[in-house]
Amino acid sequence: MFYKKNDGGYRQVIEGIRLKTLVHGEKTLLCEFRIKKGKVLPSHSHPHEQTGYLVSGHMKFIIGDNVFAVEPGDSWCIPGDVEHAAEAFEDSMGVEVFSPVREEYLP
Repeated sequence: MFYKKNDGGYRQVIEGIRLKTLVHGEKTLLCEFRIKKGKVLPSHSHPHEQTGYLVSGHMKFIIGDNVFAVEPGDSWCIPGDVEHAAEAFEDSMGVEVFSPVREEYLP
């Protein structure tokens, strides 16, 4: 599968947070998240391992009992079934890989 950059294909996950699946294979899925300043991704968990990289912006991640300030160039890995949340201090954009594939994120 190959993805050529374009401005379409985003869907709103919750108000102020948009997701676009870029590519996926049998075992992994790569997506881009765009989060508006001040928006909060509520605490949640899922069975998928989640590895990410902040491209732009400034965010806070709460992963389990740990709090991380995240700036461009920082990355993270959240094990499956671990509670996590995030808050954007600026308009932010990150890319994340999920394994196994998140079926609800398939185009």
